[in-house]
This record gives sequence, structure tokens and C-alpha cells, in this order.
Amino acid sequence: MTTKRTDSSNTDFQSLVKLLDADLAIRNGDDHAFYDQFNKIDAIKNCIVIYIDEIPAACGAFKKFEENTVEIKRMYTNPNFRKRGLATTIVNELEAWAKELGYKKAVLESSLEQNEALSVYEKSGYQRIPNYGQYIGIDKSVCYEKSL
Repeated sequence: MTTKRTDSSNTDFQSLVKLLDADLAIRNGDDHAFYDQFNKIDAIKNCIVIYIDEIPAACGAFKKFEENTVEIKRMYTNPNFRKRGLATTIVNELEAWAKELGYKKAVLESSLEQNEALSVYEKSGYQRIPNYGQYIGIDKSVCYEKSL
């Protein structure tokens, strides 16, 4: 396993995000267009790609949310590589990178239908918070935060 820090211009990151978006289109159904508008990847400076035998297997990213806070975005593991702890590795690496850059807290939003993701976040110490920003009042969204 190899972990690479990169940015959103990385073609492997872009390929994994395309798979993520296809999966989310199915999971989110009629609500996909709403969520999709907040998930553009142009100009994200902090992205992680995990490779298994040189194959891009998982990804994640963060972007500045507030002064001392990052928002975790674009988490995805290719189905061929699931159940290996890659999502937890991505979360840990994103948190470490954010801490190196001086951030003190991470927030994120996920869908209630993404049980696997919610489990990873909760096991990683994220606490549920009231929905923030564009997710306020969205019943299918769940938001989390964690001190870094």
C-alpha cells in the first residue's frame, strides 16, 4: 500500500471521484443534483490517493472551511478494495496533514444512506453535530466534527 499526497489535478484522484459520483447518483436518487453542486473538485489543494499494487484504490480530500477548520470531502474506496481499512487510513492521513498545516478541527457531511462511511467517521472519533451551511434542514444529511 502506498499513500500519496496530491491535489485535485491528479488523474487517479479524478478517476476515483468519477466512480464516487456515479455511486452517489444512485444512492441519492432525485436529491443528487442538490448534493452534486457542493462536490466540485477543481482547485482542491489537499487530496490523498491510496494505491494497492500501483492501482488507485481509495481517495479523500479536505479544504479550508473556516479559519482553523477543514472540511473532509470526496471520500471513496473502490468496491474491489473495501473492507481493508483504507477509508480509516485516508481519514487519519487527512487529519494528520490538516494538523501539520495548523488546523484545529475537521467537519464533514455525509448521507444517512452511507452506513459504511458513517461507521468509519464514528470509529474515527467524529461526533455528530447539527447540520451546517447548505445542509441545514436537509433530512438525509448528517454532519460531524472532530478536534484535531
